[in-house]
Amino acid sequence: MTDSNRRIDVQKVAALARLELSTNEVATMQPQLARVLDYIATLDELDTADVAPTSHVVAVRAPLAEDKAVEGLPREEALAQAPAKADGQFAVPRFVEG
Repeated sequence: MTDSNRRIDVQKVAALARLELSTNEVATMQPQLARVLDYIATLDELDTADVAPTSHVVAVRAPLAEDKAVEGLPREEALAQAPAKADGQFAVPRFVEG
């Protein structure tokens, strides 16, 4: 089922990942992405009917700690090294136009 010569729109994948690739990088990525898809295709052939969705290869030894509410930093301590603050809050540059 594998087809190492499959054509992948590397530019589209790069755009979705917000990457800018040179022509040489696109040429390099084409066969690499094809190999990744070929490998995934081989994984699709595995019978996973009896595998639980959350199974682990090794036993999980330490269960996750229970969430507990604790006191946070006092406001003054949290803001002590802030590069900019205003009205007792962190001040950040505007990044949304509106």
